[in-house]
Amino acid sequence: MVTIAPSQNGVTTMKFGSGLLAASTLALGFSLGICAPAASAEEQSGASTESVEDVAARFGVRGSVLDISLSPSGTKIAWVAAGPEHTELLKVYDMTSGEGVKTIVSNSEKSGDVTSCEWVTDDRLLCQVYGMARDPGGTLLPYSRMFSMNADGSDPQQITEKRSLRALGFNQDGGDIVALDVEDEEGQILITKNYIKEMSTGTRLANEKSGLGVDRLNIDNGKRRSVESPDELATRYVADEQGEIRLKVRSLIDATGYLTGERVYMYRPVGKSGWESLDGITLDGKPVADFSPIAVSAVKNSVYASQTIKGYGAIIEIPLDGSKTAKTLVSRDDVDVDSLIRIGRQRRVVGATFATEKRSGVYFDTELAELSSALSKALPNQPLISIAGASADESRLIVIASSDTDPGTVYVYNKKSRKLEQLLAMREYLVDRPMGKMKPVTFPASDGTQIPGYLTLPPGSEGKNLPAIVLPHGGPSARDYWGFDYIVQFFAARGYAVLQPNYRGSSGYGEAWFGKNGYQAWDVAIDDVNDAGRWLVSEGIADPGQLAIAGWSYGGYAALQSQVVAPDLYKAVVAIAPVTDLAYLRDDAREYTTSRLREEQLGDGPHIDAGSPRRHAERFAAPVALFHGTLDINVDVRHSRGMAEALKDKGKQVTYREYEELQHDLGDSKVRAEMLTDIDAFLSQALGR
Repeated sequence: MVTIAPSQNGVTTMKFGSGLLAASTLALGFSLGICAPAASAEEQSGASTESVEDVAARFGVRGSVLDISLSPSGTKIAWVAAGPEHTELLKVYDMTSGEGVKTIVSNSEKSGDVTSCEWVTDDRLLCQVYGMARDPGGTLLPYSRMFSMNADGSDPQQITEKRSLRALGFNQDGGDIVALDVEDEEGQILITKNYIKEMSTGTRLANEKSGLGVDRLNIDNGKRRSVESPDELATRYVADEQGEIRLKVRSLIDATGYLTGERVYMYRPVGKSGWESLDGITLDGKPVADFSPIAVSAVKNSVYASQTIKGYGAIIEIPLDGSKTAKTLVSRDDVDVDSLIRIGRQRRVVGATFATEKRSGVYFDTELAELSSALSKALPNQPLISIAGASADESRLIVIASSDTDPGTVYVYNKKSRKLEQLLAMREYLVDRPMGKMKPVTFPASDGTQIPGYLTLPPGSEGKNLPAIVLPHGGPSARDYWGFDYIVQFFAARGYAVLQPNYRGSSGYGEAWFGKNGYQAWDVAIDDVNDAGRWLVSEGIADPGQLAIAGWSYGGYAALQSQVVAPDLYKAVVAIAPVTDLAYLRDDAREYTTSRLREEQLGDGPHIDAGSPRRHAERFAAPVALFHGTLDINVDVRHSRGMAEALKDKGKQVTYREYEELQHDLGDSKVRAEMLTDIDAFLSQALGR
């Protein structure tokens, strides 16, 4: 439900019901103060006058720009910024009016976040809220909602339709944008709609449809009509850059209602209304299996899709003319080509990206390739360049430049005048602060395999005999990248060397490197993580008596499991939202349609017991610090509760912090700052610093 009413001070308040048990409160036109004080000259120069609380506050505060959008004319920007604690602020700036920045939305609801806001016209914005709630049985359920308002915050409207009292289920999916500027009509957009069946007793007007469809919405008056009937198996619709829906993804389920992991792809030929199956595709004369469509091009009348070629992720192009003969666009023999570069209001495909030691891109658009190269060379320290938005005619672009030592700066580039205007810092509280440089390294695993990773030293350090932290990434189907990381830089600011290993089981390095994944082959992944610590010591970088390990999610699991395998290696363990029992992970998934996929990921056998640190608390030699939010759907809070209890039962040293109503990312600036402060104190005591 949505309730809109003026408060006593004239501020409009909106309450967005999740359709479950939670609601988000959005105050329109209310501006809040900043989360942290501006840095003094001494602090910016890296002077040691800051307390650990000051350092933690600066690195812990969420980004000054969480999401950003450029208006169709290219004259206005809107961005979601972090406010105090868990608050999100929606800010608007008109670059032609001479007026200052206006804050038009403030959301302080802990269980729901404003995640994005998009200009539909120059006068109206469409935003999305993502939240978490518990059903009557206590199961965590994510939900999303959409709302719109004018550029000054007036005339707020909920776009996600209200839940009917007759509905036979909860609507978790509040809709997604499929296309903007449909048929060149301003204010006309396509959004998905999730249909929920209703009780028909006593009425002929009950909805009997279910599944995902698409509506055409007039953003100004809220009127809508269906353009794609709901499909019970549909999970995604894709439009081309002209706003025509050309692709439908159907995710298959088994007889018990669980997802099987199989998908069926349907495409719509030009000028036709029906759907045809996108099967029988060939590449170089051979059948193509397990490809995954990403985007559709109207100009080329083709689909861009990801596909594994010779063991590595690649981008292929599949024509939609019925020939079904694909061609390879971008592939490599060392790393996966993992994503497309897209710009503009219709997300036009202009290239593809991959990461070796650093992120690189291959542009299909010559002009943008030249622009990206020129900007990277012209801006200080040859930063990474990304295009985060564009005007309707693409004459103006939002450009973000960032690096390992720079959280990022937002610019507007005018193609006609060839001028670059600096606008915003991605993290304003870290501007001009000295950072540790992130250096790509490799180190040998016990079997001789060279493991890639990134080493960050404290600013000005010679890198010898330092307190050090091994920081494995989460996932495990993920990898670390060269670029700014607030936790890495916090540790560096506190004097630690930090090594981030891309252990075997990480994604991005091909099928062979990923192997059986970091759960079924946890022993390989954890051995690589432990070898990272041994390498730091052997190279003289780390003081062996001051070597610690820390991680978030799977990284926290790796930190804990390292104690099971090599209890004498690390002298302190920090685990944030960690997996602690693989059977817990499997059992938790049974409440969701993805249960079968989790079963396949984990497998079955003795590795479930051997790879569950909660079951081997007696082996721990180092003190442990655990941190977890209570609304974590990725890793249920019982993992940390169970680990803390097991360690206490065995007489081990353990510290546990739990955060009410926070999700997996602990998206609260105050909480993050407090957590970093606690981690620093824990490490200082455990390592004798």
